[in-house]
Amino acid sequence: MDRAELIDKAPVVVAPLKRHVFVCTGKSCSSFGSEAVLETFWGVLAQKGLLYGKRGSWEGSVIVTTCGSVGLCQVGPAVLIYPDGVWYYGVQPQDVEEIAEKHLIGNKPVERLLARHLPEDQLLPALH
Repeated sequence: MDRAELIDKAPVVVAPLKRHVFVCTGKSCSSFGSEAVLETFWGVLAQKGLLYGKRGSWEGSVIVTTCGSVGLCQVGPAVLIYPDGVWYYGVQPQDVEEIAEKHLIGNKPVERLLARHLPEDQLLPALH
């Protein structure tokens, strides 16, 4: 497949992404209501013009996807924000607006939900 065909079939490869939000929808997190958290992320970020994709816009800078686990199964719903190296635990739908405003827009993690924040020197450098 050539590059043009790849872009046509998977436009995410040229998307203006800055962050990837992983919402765990594995068995444990789902039992704590992670599907509602996922839906709220999609809605809040779309409303703010941040969400990339069919639920948002092709100009969005944040992609939100599900995942099977981010390692916080017993304290979910769990959310991982890449490339920031931030893990949140116990996230509820009412927390999403605060995460969007403080973290995704304001670049400051929400301390009360913070399980782990990797130091900058442990983060992978941007690929160029």
